[in-house]
Amino acid sequence: MAFGLNRAELIGRLGADVTVNQLASGGRVANLSIATDESYIDRASGTGERIDRTEWHRIVTFQDGLIDMLQKHATKGRLVYVAGKLQTRRWKKDGENSDRFSTEILLVPGGRVQFLDKPAGNGAVAQAGTDMAADASPADEHADPMPF
Repeated sequence: MAFGLNRAELIGRLGADVTVNQLASGGRVANLSIATDESYIDRASGTGERIDRTEWHRIVTFQDGLIDMLQKHATKGRLVYVAGKLQTRRWKKDGENSDRFSTEILLVPGGRVQFLDKPAGNGAVAQAGTDMAADASPADEHADPMPF
């Protein structure tokens, strides 16, 4: 039997407040957008210019307790650490023949969300400290305790 590892970890800033949607099944889904930044010196062009690059990541969870915590604390600009697993969804849009794809980080039991800054009182974000951490743990004792 073959085993694999599917784990993704990010530290970045929230690009918007969390969005929570109701599912037809009665459950909820929360979506986050996290930006990670990197910079490097462009040696290929010979200019030595510093290049800044931002990558956007989609984060998704169906965990009720985690969704409640995110509704209270996940606001635009917050610095956050997330650990989950990669998942790619495929679907067809009405009227189109080609498939569409979306790769996301799914927060499942064993995943983690931790805010790395403290919100300031006026809605701005302070830059130090640890505010809130939550594991995407199973809601009941009969759920699978394995992290991924």
